[in-house]
Amino acid sequence: MKRRLIQLAATLLTNPHATNFLNGKLYRGELKNFCAPGLNCWSCPAATFSCPIGAMQAVGGAGGKFGFYAAGVTLLIGLILGRAVCGFLCPFGLIQELLNKIPSPKIFLPRKLLRVKYFLLIIFVLILPVATEFGEPTFCEYICPAGTLEAGLPLIATHEEFRGVLGNLFALKLSVLFAVIFFCVVAHRFFCRVMCPLGAIYGLLNKYSFYQIRYAQDKCIGCGQCKKSCPLDLDPTKDFNSVECVRCGRCKKICPTRALT
Repeated sequence: MKRRLIQLAATLLTNPHATNFLNGKLYRGELKNFCAPGLNCWSCPAATFSCPIGAMQAVGGAGGKFGFYAAGVTLLIGLILGRAVCGFLCPFGLIQELLNKIPSPKIFLPRKLLRVKYFLLIIFVLILPVATEFGEPTFCEYICPAGTLEAGLPLIATHEEFRGVLGNLFALKLSVLFAVIFFCVVAHRFFCRVMCPLGAIYGLLNKYSFYQIRYAQDKCIGCGQCKKSCPLDLDPTKDFNSVECVRCGRCKKICPTRALT
């Protein structure tokens, strides 16, 4: 319950301009020069901050330069919190968890599928935006379902002039969004685990972040309750700082001997 309240508070604090959904306006103040910790589209009418992944690509597309500021802020946040950002501060993470509460058969995601996000990070965030003279924010433009949901659909709903120029690209983005929504219903945090380049960055820093899960083997009684409670199909006793762990705290809460803290 506490984590859900933090998620809601983080979403509201980074998206305080909710009335902009009614008029289709965007906040363009000075705070847009700063990156939010989680995935939150720059073009979302309610958003105050920039998305770190979008910022990296936008700078990358400006003359083939790399977004060192956005990357530096993201790495700093990752070194402090790791993937706790995903579990507590990411608005799209909250959306995924709510979608997964819809009653449906649930599926297991193969481990190999979880590597896709690293491919998307390397190719669509780090390489393609700086590979051409007129680089594009390729992940945002061709893939990101958060941008389609938070910005694309609301802006189309409030700007009639946009509707006449929708083409194959928007159809592609809409297809990605619908696919992600479906898989988020049947698999916990599907986008977070399979497709999110920001989650990939934070995950790589999980083992080195200030905020970590500690495991005391001498206190563990081998009951297996932590593994059963993990929504990401992890075994906290074997890999308590896994790159996939979003620090939701379920394992810690259910442990009868406080072997996990």
